[in-house]
Amino acid sequence: MKTKYIRITALFLIAGIFGACSDEFVNVEPKGTALEENYYRNAEEAYNGLIAAYDPVGWASFVPKTPCLNAASDDFMAGGGGPTDINEMQVWDKYTLDPVVGPQGDFWNRNYQGVFRTNILIQKLPEVDMDQNLKNRFMGEVRFLRAYYYFDLVRYFERFPVFEEPVSAADIFNVEVNERSVAFELMEADLEYAIQNLPATIDLTTEAGRATKGAAHALYGKVLLQQEKFALAAEQFEEVNGTPGGANDYGYALIDNYSDLFLLSNEFNSESIFEVSHNTTSQGGWGCVGCTEGNMMPIMVAPRGYVINDPSQAPTFVSGWSFNTVTQSLVDEFVQGGVYDPRYSTTIANIDSLEQLGIVTYTHAHENTGYFLAKFAGREENRSADATVPFELNFGTNEYEIRLADTYLLEAEALVRGGGNATRAQLLLDAVRNRVGLGPVPATFENIIRERRLELAGEGHRWFDLVRWGMAADILGPRGYVEGKHDALPIPQSELDFADSKLEQDPAY
Repeated sequence: MKTKYIRITALFLIAGIFGACSDEFVNVEPKGTALEENYYRNAEEAYNGLIAAYDPVGWASFVPKTPCLNAASDDFMAGGGGPTDINEMQVWDKYTLDPVVGPQGDFWNRNYQGVFRTNILIQKLPEVDMDQNLKNRFMGEVRFLRAYYYFDLVRYFERFPVFEEPVSAADIFNVEVNERSVAFELMEADLEYAIQNLPATIDLTTEAGRATKGAAHALYGKVLLQQEKFALAAEQFEEVNGTPGGANDYGYALIDNYSDLFLLSNEFNSESIFEVSHNTTSQGGWGCVGCTEGNMMPIMVAPRGYVINDPSQAPTFVSGWSFNTVTQSLVDEFVQGGVYDPRYSTTIANIDSLEQLGIVTYTHAHENTGYFLAKFAGREENRSADATVPFELNFGTNEYEIRLADTYLLEAEALVRGGGNATRAQLLLDAVRNRVGLGPVPATFENIIRERRLELAGEGHRWFDLVRWGMAADILGPRGYVEGKHDALPIPQSELDFADSKLEQDPAY
């Protein structure tokens, strides 16, 4: 399965042949261990390479992307069973991370595995004997994915190498970091190609989870907004959003009930633009966590030692691990003047109050606040029915990488910060609030910031937003955040320990 460092992965061949875990649309049996140079002879083998390129998007790990990002923000604590439980998350929460201890190794590995897999297919596809239209679509998907992986890298790290083609064994120790502008230029070129070659819609019965033209526009808008190219970002988001609260070219629409966004039965709904697929049917277990195609976040964020005393009044949460306990700051944002935001009950569960009423009991674990992330907490009815695999590792709950309310608010932000169409910005903000029964507030940057916090709470956006807005030092300073250092993660020390390495650590670390 997954190798530990990019220096190892770069030496290996077509990653999909080595038992890649698949997203929902990819359930292809490995065909053998053919060497890369003998592979990619036809459309089937190209498709297997595409499977491998998608695979890292949904990798399972004890250092998962969304819970770690939540813990690093002001909305959640790391929580868990103790101060060293998943220590990679704990040290980011407290900003005591260093090049050895922190989440950076997992994030670096995941995204560079994705980069290497996409680069192999980008190199090989032109010579594959297959239908040209299908080839163009595959190339559009794989270039979208390369941009996706680099977008995470550019947001996580200040310094990192940029590869546009596979790295040979002979060159592996000659890798150097690049200017960040190189990554942005590559992402923009990849996404422009993807927009021209991806389908506008896909068949959700057979292709759910694959990239579309709308997803490419949305990611392109995010890449441009990250660079504060406000007018250009707004143009890309408008392509996705269409008429605020109304029609667009891709069939996206805000679903009527906010709470329905997080139902297992409502995956790949009209609001989903790019979604990470998980399932309950893989054979991942404690001996091979990386083999699972399930989502571990539901067990991680459910309350520890949870026991239901009154089934008629208690949420049906499983007994979990108590990570991502909710901060009082986020609770207070949801409750203004004694009035609860309509999204509160979907997002947060006040387990402490239920315990005081005798409805449940639970373990007051590390950094317990009594508040838990209800949006993703595992429920008994969603446990895997397969008794041969640990249900904890195999929840089928999907994750939104990009959804329509996110792009509405990002376009509104780009318009407001860039001095664009203020009327359209107001309509975009109004549409997000109208969906949950809230009246309009002025489309100011301050109000958009607050709306993103409430609408997207727990979905892994807050830390990225705070850093992008230049607000992280003020808000996260009490946690230990230092401006100019903690806006990025260090290069993993494992990447610097090779005698001939030319990589240089971020001077802040």
